[in-house]
Amino acid sequence: EVAVCAPFPYLADVALSLQGANIAWGAQDCSAFDSGAYTGEVAASMLAEFGCRYVIVGHSERRALHLEGDQLVADKAKTALAHNLTPIVCVGETLAQREAGQTEKVLEKQLTGGLAGLTEPEFSRIIIAYEPVWAIGTGRTATPEIAQEAHRFIRMRLGQAIPAAAADGLRILYGGSVKPENIA
Repeated sequence: EVAVCAPFPYLADVALSLQGANIAWGAQDCSAFDSGAYTGEVAASMLAEFGCRYVIVGHSERRALHLEGDQLVADKAKTALAHNLTPIVCVGETLAQREAGQTEKVLEKQLTGGLAGLTEPEFSRIIIAYEPVWAIGTGRTATPEIAQEAHRFIRMRLGQAIPAAAADGLRILYGGSVKPENIA
């Protein structure tokens, strides 16, 4: 599967450009609210109505710059699922957390809080994106071994919360300043 998640103002252009292609599209965020007077928010229902299939929630920049916590990430994921969007739930540690040996502790907290209340069928409809914050915009990238270790921990930790078959089938991505030069 390939998807492009674009900023809100470009969603119509992306949808038009990808028409007929085997590439899906999505948004970079959504509101936790279904409807109401939330000026500046974009509801998951609007994205779904517009043909969006994916939405990123909990991106490290949203967590850091907009102070979005795990509960809000969980609320956004639930709202996205309610509108048949696939939430791409981001988790990852900062450089200070990594150097302090706290990677697994941070991932566990974000997974536990950011996926709170999801049912087993809902787990089968989400994607987890491991995005080490220390590798975003810094020129540093995680080695395949670092990414695989984080993915292993994520799958193992979720396997303690949901049936092993559901955890084994969970899609986990890597995202940390991926570009043509380092994608391999």
